[in-house]
Amino acid sequence: MPDDLRLFALSESRGFGEAIASALDTELDAHHERTFTDGEHEVRPEVNVRGRDVFVVQSLYADDTWSVNDKLCRLLFMLGALRDASAERVTAVIPYLCYQRKDRKTRPRGPVTTRYVAGLFEAVGVDRVLTMDVHNLAVLQNAFQARTEHLLGHPLFVHRLTDVVGAEEVAVVSPDEGGVKRAGKFAEGLGAVLNCEVPTAFVEKMRKDDGVTGGALVGSVEDRTAIVVDDMVSTAGTMTQAIRSCAEEGAESVYAVATHGLFVGEADERLETAPLDALFVTNTVAPRLTGAAAERLQICNAAPRFAAAIQAVHTETSVSALNEV
Repeated sequence: MPDDLRLFALSESRGFGEAIASALDTELDAHHERTFTDGEHEVRPEVNVRGRDVFVVQSLYADDTWSVNDKLCRLLFMLGALRDASAERVTAVIPYLCYQRKDRKTRPRGPVTTRYVAGLFEAVGVDRVLTMDVHNLAVLQNAFQARTEHLLGHPLFVHRLTDVVGAEEVAVVSPDEGGVKRAGKFAEGLGAVLNCEVPTAFVEKMRKDDGVTGGALVGSVEDRTAIVVDDMVSTAGTMTQAIRSCAEEGAESVYAVATHGLFVGEADERLETAPLDALFVTNTVAPRLTGAAAERLQICNAAPRFAAAIQAVHTETSVSALNEV
């Protein structure tokens, strides 16, 4: 790794940061972290960053130790400390970006939290944000005044799935209308590798205060291997509804793909009973499914893609080229 590049990972994302460092043939730089008895945090680099190109890894999701707000606050403090220590350029490497679904007003006087989070990063002087598969790319690009670099997860899944489905007839399914474009990109990449045209379908969905309704499949998956594609799985309600719709409409087998596996609420129970052959996610969120559902979980390592993106940013080469299958 070049002498003018520094790479840090906060403790709760250290495993992912070490995987990035390994792909870059280096080690993480040292930093100090402390949580005081009153709950306040202190974090700072322990190496010279003056004039350096600095990257900080922190995935922003809640776990058993830290809330998403704790993680966000600690990351902001580290980024601010690096700016105050005269780093030449500071990039926040955020495998999973929090509050990305609160990207518009859904009711009168509702918050647009994505924009507020972007303002926090700008307040501490971050130069660039690097993340993967946000819920709405246009919102990310418009909310942040800092430069944004966006990685797609589907090249990871496409190559894994081609080994699974082989020459079978396949169809790519979006679990709702909003993900049709994402499913189309996935089908395009899969078709390029399989050297065939891959059709798409989507599931009609209506979201109400008391949950999700709908489930009618638009398009055909009969006698095909259905691949349900989404950016994340949270409570798995939308995903399992789409999986069942595919099975009911005659799919030979059903696979699911989601970049970020949050798996909260009833996700374990829903996925355990779903007619699903396998579920593919990345390690942007630490795996945490349990029971029978975990036995069908396949993890794709996203760290080398982030390492390649960090290298591209540092050398001023193309990040978007990494999104080609």
